[in-house]
Amino acid sequence: MAAQLPIPVYTSLDQAMPDLQTAAVQAVRYNNLVEEFEKRFGHKPSYIARAPGRVNLIGEHIDYVLFGCFPAAIERDIIIACGPSTSAPAGSGGVQAANLDPKYKPQTFVPMLKTGGPTATEEADAANTVHAEASWELDIDTRELRWESYVKAGYYGVLNRFFSPASGSQEHPVPVDLLFTGSVPSGSGLSSSAAMGVASALAFLVLNDKLEGLSKGQLVEMAMQNEKHVGVNSGGLDQAASVICTPHSAIFVNFYPKLTAEPIPLPTPRTIPRAVFVCANSLVVSDKAVTAKFHYNLRVVETLVAARVLGRLLNLPLTPTERPTLRVILSRWLGTPEADLEKEDVKSAIERFLPEIQKLRPPREGRNPGEEGVTMKEMIELSGLSEEQFNEVYLSWVEVEAEYFQFYKRTRHVFTEALRVLEFREVCVRAQATEGDLPEETLKQLGALLDASHESCSTLCESSCPEVDELTRLAKAAGAYGSRITGAGWGGCTVSLVAEDRVEEFIAKIKEGYAPYRELSEEKLHDAIFATKPSSGAFVLKLTE
Repeated sequence: MAAQLPIPVYTSLDQAMPDLQTAAVQAVRYNNLVEEFEKRFGHKPSYIARAPGRVNLIGEHIDYVLFGCFPAAIERDIIIACGPSTSAPAGSGGVQAANLDPKYKPQTFVPMLKTGGPTATEEADAANTVHAEASWELDIDTRELRWESYVKAGYYGVLNRFFSPASGSQEHPVPVDLLFTGSVPSGSGLSSSAAMGVASALAFLVLNDKLEGLSKGQLVEMAMQNEKHVGVNSGGLDQAASVICTPHSAIFVNFYPKLTAEPIPLPTPRTIPRAVFVCANSLVVSDKAVTAKFHYNLRVVETLVAARVLGRLLNLPLTPTERPTLRVILSRWLGTPEADLEKEDVKSAIERFLPEIQKLRPPREGRNPGEEGVTMKEMIELSGLSEEQFNEVYLSWVEVEAEYFQFYKRTRHVFTEALRVLEFREVCVRAQATEGDLPEETLKQLGALLDASHESCSTLCESSCPEVDELTRLAKAAGAYGSRITGAGWGGCTVSLVAEDRVEEFIAKIKEGYAPYRELSEEKLHDAIFATKPSSGAFVLKLTE
């Protein structure tokens, strides 16, 4: 399986990027980074760590409830030239981090080994593996995240896994120099934060000689835990796409009962123009870490509590301290061992389960417009827990803020979106098996699923915004087969399925129709809207002397 494969280490860009034209273009960028590293740090780097951004083709806000998603890595990425520091004390684990973009100021920090009581991170995430007796501490203010916050988050996993005194380790991390550059627009919904976290973890791993024996799936799990240090309870979709993807394919990534990833080639017709994905940035910045308590983390808590409430309504077994997801509730409702279920069985189960969601419809009697959902007090009562138990299980590890919590809407979005993901996969697999030419109807089917996904994200998950909704409407008018929001939401990007021979015309129509694009320079427009093909996942490039 793809998740069990090792992280690739290459010695030339030709190995990493089989497309010679892409390799030639990227060689200029990589060489520039190496030269700049030597100017700034006075020595040559040993490696370049690379992690791509991702576009989630379909399957939004369902990874953290353990349903499968369908992402692809994109060609835009974060790359880090890195090497052991020649100026910091040996064994200090100190970091000198710089960025080619001048708006990101150079940073220096040293991890501290703290003994005694629990750290702030432990209090925020009791499930983390950091031990109270002796744990590593890096200063990250989740209320005001900076670019180096994601570098520190990437460091945490390496420190805790390989250098924890609580596990008996006597080793010390090496001091490192890092120089970053990136082409994934920040806050765009294309997972620049996940790419930064994955690339940073890779740099610390390879410089400390800890990469060998680590699988792609293990790196994904480490990166998921790392992102909690910046206050985001990631479901793993972004990290899985950045690490596991292969060229020319998306992946069907599943999280239950364990992490698996299945490369799925996208349909490639022969007698009609092939379709590509066009990413369009709404230019509404979406920083999911900063707004997490109102948006991303709120959706996590709403779906988790909804799972418990639904489980109680269905008379399923629950303990007071567990925190089941909606995917787990489906499995218990089925009463079938998960190992015996095929993807088609899960699809059929979801279809049969959908009527049960009606049990979550909120009371309407006596409610005014805008008062749909349940209050905090009602939510605690529905959970069957005491206020103290509820706070411990659902709120002690995360901060959320809302007047009304939307069980029914969020749950309906989760199950219908999970169904669309499986249907999208089915269409792609069926197209791959077709011996004759691929009919355009197949691309229209995929487009219709994208459109339905966006409608659900907008009305049920409520993770879109007016600008993103406008971009999807413009995309359909400009000839896209389908268009939807991609990423955490509340801004960021859309992804549209477009015939390859119409990309230039499509982009021109979007520029004309979307007011924020009209004043952009050609360079900035190129960063805001672009076609992309599925890219390879994260890798390390070993530099020769």
